Amino acid sequence: MEKAGIAQRIRDEKGNERYDYFQSLNDAETILLIDSWRDQAALDAHHASPMMDELAALREKYDLHMKVERYVTDEQGMPAGDQKFIRK
Repeated sequence: MEKAGIAQRIRDEKGNERYDYFQSLNDAETILLIDSWRDQAALDAHHASPMMDELAALREKYDLHMKVERYVTDEQGMPAGDQKFIRK
């Protein structure tokens, strides 16, 4: 993704706010992708782009399997009880 420039092209897409990979310290075969978009419309446009065919080809080539978890920004903000655990 990085070597082929695909990751940067995704980062450059309109509405992309973050596209970063992280490797597990416990399992070198596990990679976490944080993929953040301005809104659902931006994500839908990304999913409709020809780039998705390139991603699918890489998944097939390297026999990659995915588990997806979706997180949504908490519009209420962090509760006061949780803030005491955050060091700023």
